[in-house]
Amino acid sequence: MRIRLVTPSPKGLLDGNRVTARRWARLLRKLGHQPTIGNQYDGDHCDLLIALHAFKSFASIRHFHQDHPDKPLIVALSGTDLYRDIHERDEVEASLKLATHLIVLQKHARAELPASVRRKAHVIYQSAQPVKGKLAPPKSYFRVCVVGNLRPEKDPFRAALASRRLDSSSRIRIVHVGAALRQKMEKRALAENRRNRRYRWVGPLPYWRTQRLIASSHLVALTSHIEGSSNVLSEALIDSIPVVASKIAGLVGTLGENYPGFFPTGDTQALASLLERTETDSDFYRELKAKCARCSWLIQPQREQGCWEKLLEKIGLEK
Repeated sequence: MRIRLVTPSPKGLLDGNRVTARRWARLLRKLGHQPTIGNQYDGDHCDLLIALHAFKSFASIRHFHQDHPDKPLIVALSGTDLYRDIHERDEVEASLKLATHLIVLQKHARAELPASVRRKAHVIYQSAQPVKGKLAPPKSYFRVCVVGNLRPEKDPFRAALASRRLDSSSRIRIVHVGAALRQKMEKRALAENRRNRRYRWVGPLPYWRTQRLIASSHLVALTSHIEGSSNVLSEALIDSIPVVASKIAGLVGTLGENYPGFFPTGDTQALASLLERTETDSDFYRELKAKCARCSWLIQPQREQGCWEKLLEKIGLEK
């Protein structure tokens, strides 16, 4: 099939939606299809539209449905779609109705959907490829990696704030990768660089460099208020890097309800205590690593490809 992948990611910005679109395009090519990626559906001929983000891609979803009401239309739901905009934006409700199939990225997401469209939903966990070569974390300090563009949904400075509360003997250093999408965020990140010796914001990095940074860290911190799932989580799991994470549905859906590395969303002191424990308690660190290893089967590339193969086979049969 000729498949159009639509992502709302601004041109030149590497965010989660863009990473997902690129990965899906590679998987679809392996399955023998012809995918293209763009910011919108522009009327070009295709057999199937896959739209990432029900709200931000609504114009493309509506346009494609108007042009081709009998063709399959897949809408992949983001964290803001599921955990905020579904309750506030009519465009999300319309996208859910127009879609022939929905994709959610972890098992708990289905519960957020209206019962009338839940039957359309398919769970496809986001996979990642392990980095090539063996990488070791720094010996002189305990590196905690934070990856995410600087926007409110990511609560981007929570790890930095938590690091200020650590004991003076701690060897923890926060390395934060991500673009500042607003000048206010950039100013805050630069100010934090100056005042906090444990924090370093390095700005956006190429995808391969970000992967290698994750794979050579001791720990990854995920501090978001809202996530549909997380590419960063998948990249940590595939390279056996343990994580600490805010306890939100988008992360619980992969790590499990009883994962010991959760902290209450936005709780700086709880995160500081968790960081300190991962650094100083070797048994706890090994427990996190073992728990992460147990759920890594969810994010294997062959599993994600197999899920896409089944979904497209189903669509072919329906046609």
